[in-house]
Amino acid sequence: MAAAVAPAAPAAPAAPPARAPQAKISEAALAAALADVPELARLLEMDPYLKPFAVEFQRRYKKFSEILRNIGENEGGIDKFSRGYETFGIHRCADGGLYCKEWAPGAEGVFLTGDFNGWNPFSYPYKKLDYGKWELYIPPKLDKSVLVPHGSKVKVVITSKSGEILYRISPWAKYVTREVGNVNYDWIHWDPEYPYKFKHSRPKKPRSLRIYESHVGISSHEGKIASYKHFTCNVLPRIKGLGYNCIQMMAIMEHAYYASFGYQVTSFFAASSRYGTPEDLKELVDTAHSMGIIVLLDVVHSHASKNSEDGLNMFDGTDSCFFHSGPRGTHNVWDSKLFAYSNWEVLRFLLSNIRWWLEEYCFDGFRFDGVTSMLYHDHGVGKSFSGDYSEYFGLHVDEDALVYLMLANHLVHTLYPDSITIAEDVSGMPALCSPILQGGGGFDYRLAMAIPDKWIQLLKEYKDEDWNMGNIVYTLTNRRYLEKCIAYAESHDQALVGDKSLAFWLMDAEMYTNMSVLAPFTPVIDRGIQLHKMIRLITHTLGGEGYLNFMGNEFGHPEWLDFPRKGNDESYHYARRQFHLTDDDLLRYKFLNNFDRDMNRLEERCGWLSAPQAHVSEKHEGNKIIAFERAGLLFIFNFHPSKSYTDYRVGTALPGKFKIVLDSDAAEYGGHHRLDHNTDFFSEPFGHNGRPNSLLVYIPNRVALVLQNVDLPN
Repeated sequence: MAAAVAPAAPAAPAAPPARAPQAKISEAALAAALADVPELARLLEMDPYLKPFAVEFQRRYKKFSEILRNIGENEGGIDKFSRGYETFGIHRCADGGLYCKEWAPGAEGVFLTGDFNGWNPFSYPYKKLDYGKWELYIPPKLDKSVLVPHGSKVKVVITSKSGEILYRISPWAKYVTREVGNVNYDWIHWDPEYPYKFKHSRPKKPRSLRIYESHVGISSHEGKIASYKHFTCNVLPRIKGLGYNCIQMMAIMEHAYYASFGYQVTSFFAASSRYGTPEDLKELVDTAHSMGIIVLLDVVHSHASKNSEDGLNMFDGTDSCFFHSGPRGTHNVWDSKLFAYSNWEVLRFLLSNIRWWLEEYCFDGFRFDGVTSMLYHDHGVGKSFSGDYSEYFGLHVDEDALVYLMLANHLVHTLYPDSITIAEDVSGMPALCSPILQGGGGFDYRLAMAIPDKWIQLLKEYKDEDWNMGNIVYTLTNRRYLEKCIAYAESHDQALVGDKSLAFWLMDAEMYTNMSVLAPFTPVIDRGIQLHKMIRLITHTLGGEGYLNFMGNEFGHPEWLDFPRKGNDESYHYARRQFHLTDDDLLRYKFLNNFDRDMNRLEERCGWLSAPQAHVSEKHEGNKIIAFERAGLLFIFNFHPSKSYTDYRVGTALPGKFKIVLDSDAAEYGGHHRLDHNTDFFSEPFGHNGRPNSLLVYIPNRVALVLQNVDLPN
């Protein structure tokens, strides 16, 4: 979630420190839990410190199973239940008529109005059904054409029990737009004669996940809102060329306030019209698939905009339709509304929303935003998670929300087994990324949110010579066994105005004056370029099982990100990405871009993200050296600001000949070209730092090296 609306909770360690259990469980209770949760024994075998909380996993799993069973008994199964978008909203029938359906339990009456009837509010009343549902059938015209054609403006009219007449956009609206000068959005009936037909199949789930976090609106260098078509034609080829195999699309679900970064959703089934039409977005996803790139949607089910004119709030005239009533229904920090996840129709709405984006737009999975806020009744606001297991269990956990997430993950992976789900959770809840059959949350990955905090802390608070190598390694490797993490050095949060990207922390104002290759390196630019590459490479190689980068950060984008708002006179100047800077041979941004490209290409070839966690053989505080092995590669980092080392001994498990396959000091990456890549390095059976073999390497200061054993088959 964007910094402006993120929980006020610091990132916690992904794996709580080992300690004696603080709770006890009887043998009978443990046996009952193991009997009820099919694979709980596997989870407890991996983490015995969870054993005292087996009853908690049992309760969560039984609640999930009970809801799934009730859906089967009352709705014909989750497959049918999650197709709510096929009946709710407005739909063309085979005879040319229209079927309309809404859920408005607090309404006294429901009507449809729009261009088609001259905005007469009461000429087309809905019929009241059981459970707060309303339906309407509108017969076709005499010529069998529909009365409400594609592109018509429509509204639902609600008469409340207090006598108010409310004009609303259907929660199931597929397209909404706002005319220039208007404050509120209009609901447009979207039913094109020739809808977009997907031409390309979904790519296979990649072995390693390299994510390019993207925002369509800011993807142009011009001060305007860019389009889906611009992104398709201009940005997708760059992403492919950089070696990313996954795009995470931000701010797609319609949001009235552009500066919210898409985190104040008003229409959950509508793709944002400010970038183009639904057909344009489908073409974007289809084109990405043709390039072998999978596409994830940033889905916001943690909260919703409090707008009522063009949002879900007060849809039926009450505060309890989709949300909790009273204070529980409001997130005070985010100034937004909170879903009532235990409500049957809310479950239908949210699960159908998940399926809609998978089926209609062919997204390949989701990054779930604000998961920490969902998991705890206090939303994690002002809370510091120490890693004590008692923080993740008990009455302060919102189990209705947790079970909803389990249902969502179950649905996603049942429909499309290759789909990917990622949780944005700062709390480090155990088993959130474990299989549901183990009692876990069912996510594939969680964001390693402590890593960017660590880099910012080091750059902000410490001199280079005071960086703690052991602490860096601990932060990068401290994650739960078999729960996958997405590592990142920075995301959109660090790019936003009010924060600083890594490039800004490293080089600040000199990015505007000293990035020309015609001028000599200044100490600031030299340090910034070298450390920028090293930080990203060690995060990529040591920090997780997936990697994420926010668009533009790969080349050290020289400006922060600030959306148009009153505070900047509604300017678009900082709501853009200047990709053209990397194409200018006279600027040094190309060096960082080239390194990012080759780092990803090497990962594609060697697969360290899908390999077991690295073996770290050295974290030398005095020398500022970190060395580790992963995926058959030997990684060496010298973070010392001034010391280079001749014939530095580095341990390795492998005998044989090694060659340099990536060198941050190479000239094409803006380095000083101090190493000869034709050099062969031979390991010898001389044990060092716990490894059976070792080799001698020249390691210049502020350099990252990757060596590969060329005696092994590729």
